[in-house]
Amino acid sequence: MLPEELRTALDKTLSGYSPQELSDSVARLTERYRTNAATGGGTHIRSRADVAAYAAYRMPATYAAAATAMRQAAAMTPGFRPGSHLDVGGGTGAAIWAAGETWPSIERVTVIEHDPQIIDLGKRLARTSEALRAATWRQASVRPGLDRPAADLVTMSYALGELPQDKRREIVRWLAADAAMVIVIEPGTPAGYATVAEAREVLVAQGLSVAAPCPHDGRCPIEQGRDWCHFSVRLPRTSLHRRIKAGTLSFEDEKFSYVAATAVPGERAGARILRHPVKRKGVVSLRLCAGQEGIRDVIVSKRQGDLYRAARDADWGDGWGDDGLRLDHGNGEGGGSGSAGGSSLEDVDD
Repeated sequence: MLPEELRTALDKTLSGYSPQELSDSVARLTERYRTNAATGGGTHIRSRADVAAYAAYRMPATYAAAATAMRQAAAMTPGFRPGSHLDVGGGTGAAIWAAGETWPSIERVTVIEHDPQIIDLGKRLARTSEALRAATWRQASVRPGLDRPAADLVTMSYALGELPQDKRREIVRWLAADAAMVIVIEPGTPAGYATVAEAREVLVAQGLSVAAPCPHDGRCPIEQGRDWCHFSVRLPRTSLHRRIKAGTLSFEDEKFSYVAATAVPGERAGARILRHPVKRKGVVSLRLCAGQEGIRDVIVSKRQGDLYRAARDADWGDGWGDDGLRLDHGNGEGGGSGSAGGSSLEDVDD
């Protein structure tokens, strides 16, 4: 769920447009995104209605994904108390709201975003939060070497994959400069996973350790092209949300890939559950990413008592400790490797 202040402010913004107007804007944005992704250019956002539709369509899901990733990272680094946050390609500010909920210690916030209309809405939404109303919003296109303030926490959500392939490694190195933690989030697609895997490689080379989701700093044991690691969080849809998305369900599952890398000493899950646990009578089957052991399958039977009860409660994406009992249920609906779906607009950075 969005924080109450953000939900109220977003609803107030959307009340200035009819549901049909927002629905039409979403349809146009989706088509522009598809066209521009194929031709390599163009502007998606062209009006205030487009900005409102974009926020209505993407902000709840982007917030949910960012909050999930941040909760996992926070669980693995209990001593991390960031005082400053830099959000790059921040859109309407979903990630700064999620970070504020996760780390109340944050006092200084800077958002870099290239679109002035998106910045305008992001500022208006942020003014409703005492913690975020003093945030600095900077209009700039992300590029290696762009002047930026030092920050303890640096995030980039649904934006790295939109940048030129040959610039991404330099940008990730730029993100990591003097940061105590860097979090990169991308769509839960093969392409999104590949972008995150490359960013992870750069962050580890910069001397950071992976806090989440991986239980190790080594090479990802998932063979790209045949499988991919992603996560999923379930979030509610309002009636307006359902209408502009032309959906009927009261919820949606946002699929995403991410990496959180840090210079802060912390813990590590012994392993990570990579798929929905298969639960049969008296038996639970788990597929795990187990660090140096790579990917392995574990079967837990009812005879194993507490271990079995822990396995019955486990979700896709939970941490699984060496003793099988240390679980971190911070990620909502869980996550893992496998196929991903969703509308094309869900791949747009927010």
